[in-house]
Amino acid sequence: MRPTTQRITSLLIGLLLMQPVMADDAQPPVIKVPKLSMEMALKAAEAAVHDCRAKGIQIGVTVVDRGGAAQAVLRDVLAPDLTLEISKMKAYTAVSFTAATSSLESRGQGALGRVPGLFFGAGGVPIEAGGQVYGAIGVSGAPSGTTDEECAKAGAKAIESELELL
Repeated sequence: MRPTTQRITSLLIGLLLMQPVMADDAQPPVIKVPKLSMEMALKAAEAAVHDCRAKGIQIGVTVVDRGGAAQAVLRDVLAPDLTLEISKMKAYTAVSFTAATSSLESRGQGALGRVPGLFFGAGGVPIEAGGQVYGAIGVSGAPSGTTDEECAKAGAKAIESELELL
């Protein structure tokens, strides 16, 4: 081999040997985030409304995606307008902490309780299936946060089995 060819070959072999070896747990270059379709979000919201109606309660409900953006928003005829803002905050808080807002009530006593857009009372639950978080649902308008949360859980449960199949 000529000296120039030898140097180029050596350089190429050296470069190949210096390539980083990716570990099995290395992050892929693109992360795929599962998202609810508009139809699934609407189905969850409607199920929450129907569950509360069966209890004689009119509510506002918001379903947010994994990033916290509203995807479906419904307000029953007699539910006050304020229920929409509160349901959105409950859903946003539930997806942000991946937890039912009822389990976060004590956190509202500290600095987090002063963060605009968060709500640390019962009524918001994450929408999860197959180990994935798809979003969250928040309900407002019932006489208690416990009832709001029951209706939110009914909404999440209404689409859970379909999400498990994905």
